[in-house]
Amino acid sequence: MRFSLVTTFAAAMLLAACSTPSEEASTTSGSGSSGGSTSTTTAASDPAPTALPTPAAGTQEELTVEVGDRIFFDYDQYNIRADQRDTVEALAAWLDTNPGVAMTLEGHADERGTREYNLALGERRANSVRDYLVALGINPGRLSVVSFGEERPAVLGSNDSAWAQNRRSAFVVN
Repeated sequence: MRFSLVTTFAAAMLLAACSTPSEEASTTSGSGSSGGSTSTTTAASDPAPTALPTPAAGTQEELTVEVGDRIFFDYDQYNIRADQRDTVEALAAWLDTNPGVAMTLEGHADERGTREYNLALGERRANSVRDYLVALGINPGRLSVVSFGEERPAVLGSNDSAWAQNRRSAFVVN
């Protein structure tokens, strides 16, 4: 009995999701004919496109849009790659323009290696970003470091593509 009730409810929800659009959304007249009573809109009467709202200053959203929220590392490495330095330098500039922002630098690793090794590698990765930011003039008191090792993968999978996305340091606004 309980199974048939759940099945009936699921079927009703599926049918409701597949229902036809309301008359307000329709562009044809209610007569059912296809003759000349459709509404058309000209480009001249369209309102000007609105710009997307900009994220508030000093927020995670602004950081993600303006700088990015992570950098990537090579396999079994914790030194910042040359192609990732621009992102860390942009992060330092962003932190300079947002002096009240504190940040957590997360270190991550792919699934290869022991749990303990990956936690240590993640910490070294986060600390390398912290050290570079400090060298660029950021107050170390604004930066904290945490390692998640392999525990929080960005991409699931056991292949080179997934592993490359999981070897990272993420920037999180506190």
